[in-house]
Formats: sequence, C-alpha cells, structure tokens
Amino acid sequence: QVQLVESGGGLVQPGGSLRLSCTTSGIIFSIYHMGWYRQAPGKQRELVAGIGSGYNPNYADSVKGRFTISRDNAKNTVYLEMNSLKPEDTAVYYCKGSSRLYGDYWGQGTQVTVSS
Repeated sequence: QVQLVESGGGLVQPGGSLRLSCTTSGIIFSIYHMGWYRQAPGKQRELVAGIGSGYNPNYADSVKGRFTISRDNAKNTVYLEMNSLKPEDTAVYYCKGSSRLYGDYWGQGTQVTVSS
C-alpha cells in the first residue's frame, strides 16, 4: 500500500520558518520525482517546488530564495524548508510523488498558517 504522509505544518508568525516532511512507503522512492504543492482557500493547487531523482530542484517564482526542497533517499522522505514566511504562504501543503512507470501519488496535506 502506497502512503505519503506530510508533517510539520502549523501556525507561524510572518518572517518565521517551518520545515515540512513527507515520508513515503510502498514506492521505490529513489526513482520518483517529488513535489510540494499548495492550495489556498478559493485558489487552484499550485506547484511550490520539485526535485527529481537527480536532485535537481525547481521552484515557483514566489518562493525562490525562501524555500528549499531536499530529499533523503535512505529515509524515503522529501523535505521543504520554508523561511521568511509571508501571510500569502498560508495554504494546505501537499506532497506528490510522480513516476512515468508507476503513476502519481498524493499525500493528505498539512496546513500552514502564517499570521500574527
């Protein structure tokens, strides 16, 4: 059974930091492209950051320089380090694993709220 489980969300003040984790099971993690997406109320889900099996990250323009995606293949886990958080970063953050051979899988999401 495939599982992607996000953790690390919460309430943080503007300018603060959070580190999200997505731990996977049931997939060959090392071959998957992993991505972090977010969805704010009333908005479409958008890509925040992605990292391929070759460790080549990409970021949405809105988070460049503030967020860092990384992966630990030994732990089957992908991370999203978020710094200098802004109120507009408030959203549910989702982890996604993608493989051309095996398909796509989503986590259940974790809420991030940036507010004073």
